[in-house]
Amino acid sequence: MKKFIYLSILLLLFIMTSCSSNSEEVIVNPPVNNNITYTANVKTIIDSNCLNCHTSPPVNGAPMSLTTFLSVRDAVTGRGLINRVENGTMPPAGNPLTSTQVQTIKDWEAGGFKE
Repeated sequence: MKKFIYLSILLLLFIMTSCSSNSEEVIVNPPVNNNITYTANVKTIIDSNCLNCHTSPPVNGAPMSLTTFLSVRDAVTGRGLINRVENGTMPPAGNPLTSTQVQTIKDWEAGGFKE
């Protein structure tokens, strides 16, 4: 019986010491690239993936144009553009945006929507 208790205590100590976490190794939020601008980075993504429908005027049932800085910024802030490209509902045809492209738009937002 004593052997069982000693083994149980030893096992418990082993589990407790092996399950520690080092918060310095965990990246909760990736660093934001503050150098992202609409003109240099985001416009290319929108032009190549969204303008089949979101032209001026919009076609194929698109509810708005995404041809200007203001229209894209408004789509991010008020129309859930990032959520739509992340969940794959946009674009409805063609290739979905890559994770790098989505992160670029997120960084643009986090950086204050630089033009």
